Amino acid sequence: MLALATLGFAVNFWAWALLSPLGPRFGQDLSLTSFEQSLLVAVPVVVGSLGRIPVGALTDRFGGRVMFPLVSLATTVPVLYLGLAGHSSLGALLVGGFFLGIGGTAFAVGVPYVNAWFPPERRGLAVGVFGAGMGGTAVSALTTVGLADGYGTAGPFLLAAGALAVYAVLAAVLMREAPGRTAPGRPPARRLTGTLRTPFTWHASALYAVTFGGYVAFSVYLPTYLRTGYGLGQADAAHRTAGFVLLAVAARPLGGWLSDRVGPVKVLGASLAAVVAGAAVQSMTPPLAPVGTLAFLCLAAALGAGSGATFALVARTAPPSGVGAVTGVVGAAGGLGGFVPPLAMGVLFSSSGTYSPGLLLLVAVAAAALAFTLTRVRRSAAARPLGPARPS
Repeated sequence: MLALATLGFAVNFWAWALLSPLGPRFGQDLSLTSFEQSLLVAVPVVVGSLGRIPVGALTDRFGGRVMFPLVSLATTVPVLYLGLAGHSSLGALLVGGFFLGIGGTAFAVGVPYVNAWFPPERRGLAVGVFGAGMGGTAVSALTTVGLADGYGTAGPFLLAAGALAVYAVLAAVLMREAPGRTAPGRPPARRLTGTLRTPFTWHASALYAVTFGGYVAFSVYLPTYLRTGYGLGQADAAHRTAGFVLLAVAARPLGGWLSDRVGPVKVLGASLAAVVAGAAVQSMTPPLAPVGTLAFLCLAAALGAGSGATFALVARTAPPSGVGAVTGVVGAAGGLGGFVPPLAMGVLFSSSGTYSPGLLLLVAVAAAALAFTLTRVRRSAAARPLGPARPS
């Protein structure tokens, strides 16, 4: 069940990230400004993020066995539209990108589904392994440009649509719910209201906005950054982005595993400190070989591990019957955290001609998150006991 959920997350994230590698191409073909390119890749992120809130609550009610096939099938529609007809103008791309955001909601389906199968002391690693499905963005970064070159712009979209449809059938046939799972009695709206009133939800949301939001921002904007800031070719920039994504993906289950052993707060603290260091170095725009590459690798590992640690904290402390609702809100915050930086980077670069101000802004945000983790979050986590091993 963990493997099936991870596969579903990866396939949906692959589809969710299809526009990013093609952003520079669409920019040239449609004469888009830097801001318009940023908007194009950011729209699916914000829709997929906000969509996690209702999808997480619905997963608490109906379960992952129902929601995974539904989300996957719903995502095939905008993928087919973008591949066949929706890439001829900025307006068409934005419409397709809006509905492409559905793929990003798969995260809010998988976390409560996986969480129900494991006891609290193993949830950090389990949810971290599931979170490695965000490597679907690496699949997109590695294959999209090549497929578009070889088979036309429709190629990568048609392939992703086929994968989504096949997965939806597999999930419907093979998935089952954890033993003892019961749907919560309260309506989704009431449960969501209760979730929003819990301070812990907002603490985790703030941290995920920095960690996962930072990962999303780099994964969608790094091709443009490398082409504009360092003059790399489209394929080279896409491959380097894939390397960034793969390292972050590998670090996510590591962050969950370490959280099971030393505690999520310690892992978060170390991760955020590394983000501060990596962003500070990169703000000076060093040569890519080797300093710039090492700075980006440091950021990738830190953001991946920090994302895993944040959801290890959620998995250990959220009430089992409300994990979906909490995941939806926290996941939305993470996605929104990835929506703002690409827009800010585009605006700041257009006005200043350099990416340094944007990276210095990341330094300040990560430093504030580090201070928050070591004070308020540490006290909050210490006051919350582990939840029961199975939903009651």
